[in-house]
Amino acid sequence: MFRLSTRHRAAQARRTMTGDARPLRADARRNRARILEAAETVLARDGTSASMRAVAHEARVGLGTIYRHFPDQEALYHAVIVEGVLRLLAEAETLPADAGEAFFGFLGRVVAGARRRRTPADLLTAAGADPKAGTAEAARGMRNVIERLLLAAQESGAVRSDVRMPELLALLSAACLAAERDQWSDDLRGRALGLLFDGLRPRR
Repeated sequence: MFRLSTRHRAAQARRTMTGDARPLRADARRNRARILEAAETVLARDGTSASMRAVAHEARVGLGTIYRHFPDQEALYHAVIVEGVLRLLAEAETLPADAGEAFFGFLGRVVAGARRRRTPADLLTAAGADPKAGTAEAARGMRNVIERLLLAAQESGAVRSDVRMPELLALLSAACLAAERDQWSDDLRGRALGLLFDGLRPRR
């Protein structure tokens, strides 16, 4: 049931981003996936100087193909943010069976991807657009996954019983912001998350 609901949310969120309730054809899905992958590569490489032309070159498609899927840069950058969240939701289906490992592992993946999500969000903000626009469905899916993992980890005794979603999301948001703003190395991220996770574990 959990996997089916996660996949349903992913498909629904992708259709929301296209503005069409109909599923995309197979070739259109491939083109869209190629464009999004190229956009992530270009954003990681070029930062806020990324352009639609550079994305088209990286994806090896014409500009017209990109604009058929995304009417403007804002639509593309919103889709990149959503796709990153949906990828995390898909990864939630392959987490370890151990509830504690699954919970802490997933939070670690969320923080590790913070920097990739920040560049398109910065570009949208600079353009006067709301980075959260059109991402509500994916955000709900993320919150639901984290809540399910939290409850399972608490039931197994891996996480303190007094931890609630509001404070957990506040801590996670702060860690993501610090990771992307200060460009945490893998080593620093591991040590910082270790301290955070120790605070979430039951007191001995």
